[in-house]
Amino acid sequence: MKVALVNPNWSFDGSIYFGCREPHLPLEYGYLKALLESRGHEARIIDGQLDDLTEDGIHGSVRSFQPDFTVVTTAPSYLFWRCAPPEVRVPRRLIAHLRDVAGRTIAIGPHTSTTPKAALRKLGADAAVIGEPDDVIPKLIETPAQRWKDLSSICYRQGDEIVVQGFANQTDLSTLPALDWPLDTLVKHSHHHHRFDTEPEGPGAEMEVSRGCPYHCTFCAKENFRTDYRKRPLPTLLQEADNLLHRGVRYIYFIDEIFLPDREFLTALVDRNIKFGIQTRIDLWKPEMLELLGRAGCVSIEAGIESITEAGRDLLDKNCRMSTAQLTERLIKPRNSCLSCRRI
Repeated sequence: MKVALVNPNWSFDGSIYFGCREPHLPLEYGYLKALLESRGHEARIIDGQLDDLTEDGIHGSVRSFQPDFTVVTTAPSYLFWRCAPPEVRVPRRLIAHLRDVAGRTIAIGPHTSTTPKAALRKLGADAAVIGEPDDVIPKLIETPAQRWKDLSSICYRQGDEIVVQGFANQTDLSTLPALDWPLDTLVKHSHHHHRFDTEPEGPGAEMEVSRGCPYHCTFCAKENFRTDYRKRPLPTLLQEADNLLHRGVRYIYFIDEIFLPDREFLTALVDRNIKFGIQTRIDLWKPEMLELLGRAGCVSIEAGIESITEAGRDLLDKNCRMSTAQLTERLIKPRNSCLSCRRI
């Protein structure tokens, strides 16, 4: 089978979306391409945002590839599954534009995971994945449509009806390969996500160390996808980081919902001469681990506090055991250690 993996050229005109609007590596498509090719399929990533393609430009790329299936995402990258654009007008318009060249269309993303029936109806796709798509897409394209009823974690059209089957899929992260992005992709990726200490010098990139979060704060949208905390194997992480370094990447942003203290991984990064940024909970870090984090190359911390009062944090079910004074002290330590902290 031939599968086109399409990232729209995102437009945020009139949107209330508050996330970063720069292009980011489509990690979900990196995994899917590698997994599909390992099963004998041909897959091509068509990144409308990174390559600044018009809808007609994306249409031409898909037409020349002649896919059997076309996958379209409803969020710019895995980085924004937890805070995606609230509307689906961009992917909906693109799916309609590709209808005559796309083969069967499959939607993935936080919208199809949270409200699959409504999202599929709006998007106009043939099918959608509920939850993480890494190991669902290969099964979906390899199964004749008349047998989709045997699959789980999907939503699809059956005549005038929309059928929803199963719950949000969670991938076994040990099955995901170390990504090895082409040089011509990385050189276009000049953005250093959440970096504030200096102007970018050389390409930036994104990576996953883990997925999910062991906490259940009331404001978080993770519950319908990417929910349970799972880590990728250390050898895979180091191979992927080395692949990026070999291609000249100077900064990595770890997109984890929550980057937890990991002495073994951080120690391995110390000698790799890479700068990186993370999102974490500062109350989970002890001073000595923050020092190791700095030695490993961390220059940006996005630390979720959400409320400056203990009562406010309790109301949000943060399960935080530190006082406001202790949190303040913990935030000041990495800043004084020459890390660039961003408090949200």
